[in-house]
Amino acid sequence: MTSTHRLPLLAGLPLAVGSGLAIPVQGRINGALGARLGDGIAASVVSFSTGLLVMILISLVLPRGRAGLASILPAVRNRAFPRVYVLAGGIGALFVFAQSFTVGILGVALFTVATVTGQTVSGLLVDRLGIGPAGKKSVTGIRIIGCLLTVAAVAWAVSPRFTGAAAAGGTGAGVPDAGPSALLLPLLLPVLAGFLMSFQQAMNGTATIHYGTPIAATLVNFVAGGLVLWTAYGIKLAVAGPGNPLPGEWWYYVGGPMGCVFIGLGALLVRSLGVLVTGLGMIAGQLLGSLALDVILPAPGTVVAPATVLGTILTLAAIVLATLPWPRGAFRR
Repeated sequence: MTSTHRLPLLAGLPLAVGSGLAIPVQGRINGALGARLGDGIAASVVSFSTGLLVMILISLVLPRGRAGLASILPAVRNRAFPRVYVLAGGIGALFVFAQSFTVGILGVALFTVATVTGQTVSGLLVDRLGIGPAGKKSVTGIRIIGCLLTVAAVAWAVSPRFTGAAAAGGTGAGVPDAGPSALLLPLLLPVLAGFLMSFQQAMNGTATIHYGTPIAATLVNFVAGGLVLWTAYGIKLAVAGPGNPLPGEWWYYVGGPMGCVFIGLGALLVRSLGVLVTGLGMIAGQLLGSLALDVILPAPGTVVAPATVLGTILTLAAIVLATLPWPRGAFRR
């Protein structure tokens, strides 16, 4: 079991925000790698493989990593938690693939609000099922209102992409003649990935308690996700052949290690802060980091319209409303 030591809120919450900041940076890297290779699956494989190598090294070098490595099989064999939890890395594989496939089309800000929408909505279901260490939580009217506001905010943030496409005869992002129907799949994919992220975080938090360290939970994630992606890539190779050769620039290979950061910290912080506060901090980091990237280091064709900024801010406010554990009667006089 893990140590009983828990991080105080003032120490843990900044870590949650910091881990969330890594997600849009990883998205920008994986999206650029996917465009460079001309193959989103290959970019996902590269990202997960580099992350897996980092986690294997950490697990073998650090004493806590070796202890966690030794606890994986006994925990799974003794059914300390549902065995399906070891497949949580498959959700991470879908998330990384969504990054590689859609960030170049949507931009980091819109990708982020799409994943946040899915994650916020699924938070209701995860709490109701009691999958995470915090157990079951009731679905309150305030949380439902917050989720509805989140969906509305995301629609507002995305709206400039549709109006801009109609006015310019394209998406304005290097994809000519791409109307709303062409953007539907790129939008739905990160929404689905975000929807499943709440399940992944809850599964990892539960597994970490029994492994004794988030290092082991993170390693299992990368093993499961790597197997999924390598299988998909093998099928793709057999059907369509390889894409472009790997680039020589080092920064294309930093996405995987960044995944280690937010998966590992998320699994660790769930025990100290709870699923709700950890998720809120990471979402805040995602939103702030994605807007900063699109403003300071915009990708070619990325447009940050006022509606995108305001919609993202409203999304953050709606997430606060939806996920904070409001006390009963807090909104009654």
